[in-house]
Amino acid sequence: MSMMMKKSPLKPLDDALAELLAHAAPLAGTDTVATFDADGRVLAQDCVSALHVPPQDNSSMDGYAVRCADVAAPGTVLPVSQRIAAGSAGEPLAAGTAARIFTGAPVPQGADAILMQEDCEPVEPASVRLNAVPQPGQWIRRAGEDITRGAVVLAAGTRLSPAELGLAASIGLHQLSVARRPRVALFSTGDELVMPGDVPPEQMRPGAIYNSNRFFLRAMLLRLGCEVTDFGIVPDRRDATVAALRDASSAHDLILTSGGVSVGEEDHIKPAVESLGRLDLWQIAMKPGKPFAYGTVGNAHFMGLPGNPVSSFLTFALLVRPFLLRLQGVQEVAPKSIAATARFDWPKADKRREFLRVRRHPEGGLELFNNQSSGVLTSAAWGDGVVDNPVGQTIAAGDTVQYIAFSDLIS
Repeated sequence: MSMMMKKSPLKPLDDALAELLAHAAPLAGTDTVATFDADGRVLAQDCVSALHVPPQDNSSMDGYAVRCADVAAPGTVLPVSQRIAAGSAGEPLAAGTAARIFTGAPVPQGADAILMQEDCEPVEPASVRLNAVPQPGQWIRRAGEDITRGAVVLAAGTRLSPAELGLAASIGLHQLSVARRPRVALFSTGDELVMPGDVPPEQMRPGAIYNSNRFFLRAMLLRLGCEVTDFGIVPDRRDATVAALRDASSAHDLILTSGGVSVGEEDHIKPAVESLGRLDLWQIAMKPGKPFAYGTVGNAHFMGLPGNPVSSFLTFALLVRPFLLRLQGVQEVAPKSIAATARFDWPKADKRREFLRVRRHPEGGLELFNNQSSGVLTSAAWGDGVVDNPVGQTIAAGDTVQYIAFSDLIS
């Protein structure tokens, strides 16, 4: 009599992520890169400003620098004693005069306000009529109002975007110390997989499918700053799987596979990993994306994703992406969800936490893709995000739901 295999309890997604992050010790070693080339990298040390930004009081308008005491009423005419352009330094402003000044130029000593040129009229030969009464400090950007000397402008663990690159440059940093890139070995398992270009559609054998997972997983890894080695499709044989894992473990931080993480007779990942290291098979309480594996092969982390494309896409986004960011020193790795209004009904609750593919409607709210199957990758291309629907929750049109944009899951 055969024995029934005991089913593993479903692991909540948040618990699975916490367990993964507990294993994600930051990678040793850093790189020094040009600030120009640091987009997407993670700072390895604080950026501290050695100067004020702006470095001195400067004008935020084209106009005239004046002493407020000299402009008691509209229509006051003052001689123009100097002209100050950005990048030049003026002389102290003589009492009873105005200085022609341009945006970004240093405010001359003695001036305490700027009148914009729209409120002024040149008067020949070298004077100006001031048609408004200035308020002390108006249109003056104070030294250090953006950044003060000694301030931590960007903290270690910050993932750099174009705005952060500009901020680093504004304090004179032409090079940055960043976490080294995670080295990831990527391969797929399954004799049914065929690479696009190897076999034309009309010659595909029965049961064969094109390997789509390899394309979006590689793209997401590259977006996360990883160095990717593509090991291709590994044959469904125990010896081939062991050889691929052993080879991948020697020079990589993470081995990532898709497919083959169940316990069927043709799924060789589990025994192959266990022969070289250790493996935990998890059943995640999320839909799509229940099967997931984590372990180690030598000194490398191992993660096995489900084979269905949407399941693979979402388990990567919700589990692998935070792990890779944490390896690089990022602390805040959870995607941001926002409240949105459903324009659809979802009447059947599920025992798993659901991630429903949706897109924002031009008139507001979210519309639902009509087929939420884990094999329908069209839903991820059509949609611009997911609704994070709790366990046991139904949705009616007009309900408030939690929306996570794909831009926060794949960047």
